[in-house]
Amino acid sequence: MTDNDKHECKVIHPEVVAAVRAAVSCTEDQAADMSRFFKAFGDTTRLKILLALRRSEMCVCDIAAVLGMQHSAISHQLNTLSQARLVRQRKKGKIVYYSLSDAHVESLLTQGLEHINE
Repeated sequence: MTDNDKHECKVIHPEVVAAVRAAVSCTEDQAADMSRFFKAFGDTTRLKILLALRRSEMCVCDIAAVLGMQHSAISHQLNTLSQARLVRQRKKGKIVYYSLSDAHVESLLTQGLEHINE
């Protein structure tokens, strides 16, 4: 038996397979973007930052104080969150303020908390 034989499976419900294939409208690039998006939630520090920003827009120093961490560690995680488009920034003078990028992120956090608290 070859490796290909091990993974072969007869389609039992071809109409279901065809319908789902037609409905899945996710390109490889979109799947990669979505993977990075959800991966950003997979780190406890990043998640704590998001939960903090759910309450208030904050600068790096304030986030570091809330989490009891070094400024540089928070900056690194904020960069990852920015790349995943989970947070946005606005500059006022020399200070950069961070907030959740939109209501979708807040909704995901709320739903995640509700799910684990059930």
